[in-house]
Amino acid sequence: MSRWAGWITILAVLVSACVWGQETSQKSGPWTLEKSGTTASLRGIHAAGDGIAWASGNNGTILRTEDGGYEWQSCSPPAGADKLDFRGIWAWDANTAIVMASGPGDRSRMYRTSDGCAHWTLVATNPDKGGFWDAMVFAGRDIGYLLGDPVDGAFVLMRTADGGRTWSKIVSPGLSTGSLGIASFAASNSALSDAGPMVNALLAGDGRLWFGTGGQGGTFLYEGESNCERDGNTPPDPACLNTWTFRRKPLPMAAGAASSGAFSLRVLWWDETVKAAVAVGGDFTKPDETSGTAAWSVDGTVWTATEKPPHGYRCAVTWDADVNAWIAVGTNGSDISWNGGRTWKPLDDANWNALSLPWAVGPNGQIGKINLDLLKK
Repeated sequence: MSRWAGWITILAVLVSACVWGQETSQKSGPWTLEKSGTTASLRGIHAAGDGIAWASGNNGTILRTEDGGYEWQSCSPPAGADKLDFRGIWAWDANTAIVMASGPGDRSRMYRTSDGCAHWTLVATNPDKGGFWDAMVFAGRDIGYLLGDPVDGAFVLMRTADGGRTWSKIVSPGLSTGSLGIASFAASNSALSDAGPMVNALLAGDGRLWFGTGGQGGTFLYEGESNCERDGNTPPDPACLNTWTFRRKPLPMAAGAASSGAFSLRVLWWDETVKAAVAVGGDFTKPDETSGTAAWSVDGTVWTATEKPPHGYRCAVTWDADVNAWIAVGTNGSDISWNGGRTWKPLDDANWNALSLPWAVGPNGQIGKINLDLLKK
């Protein structure tokens, strides 16, 4: 073989290796791992549709993609927020998003951008020194809710009607914790659920809320509705929008420790009726423990512990209509349920913190995009 023939052979092998490397991305079960460009612990993710998604994490980390995850762009953090822990993010499009920092007292904050993260506006700061913000959820572009740990014996719940620019407190005796030592969890921005993926943002979305709790005092579900009377045509009286009725009921899940409880909750609702609901959690200090990690309900009234649980603690759950299944993630992997949360099947064993299909995020900048077509029955 001539010297040139040898070099041509070596070059062909190298080119082949490069092409193979490009075509075979690293995978974890049905998840394809994407390059995030960061080593931050990612704690928030929200898919806005049309290939647009935003992610967030510690040390003021904010990312976004406009091309389905092929490239993740790093945003400059808001001024003075480079040390904050952004546990939740909500996006409407490539330009508009709101990010929530979780931490004691005024380290819980919310910032909003309307120009693709070129500029950020501080829209809310926790006024309670003993407070801690856990989760936020929006029903449409305007109506949104914010959940915080108890202050003076009652959960903090706030509402916005202008896309997060201003916030006001919801008042309800039912938000009291009594003598119970309970709180909510800022694990994945999904302890709080509005009226589910199938939501009428003007009626159900601005009138029903659910959130899960945990702690030494037990694991509970809080269900609330505004006291506004609606006839379906006339807008409600603004004076009643921040006055709600809440009810508390126990959930058949892991309980009794400060690290255990319901970490994520999703409710399917349409025609003003709960059609299905799933809660996941467990004990985050025992990631491989399966007992008490999930519960399900047909109507949101009667809850049943899952028969075959996820294969460990789970911090986020959601529903996918195309797959007709529930998917949950946690620090030792992900699982799927095709039968309403009654039984679960493992999908992978990676470390995940938050979920917004088709993406999940985790520590060390981990972002995964799931191939839902592999999960269709």
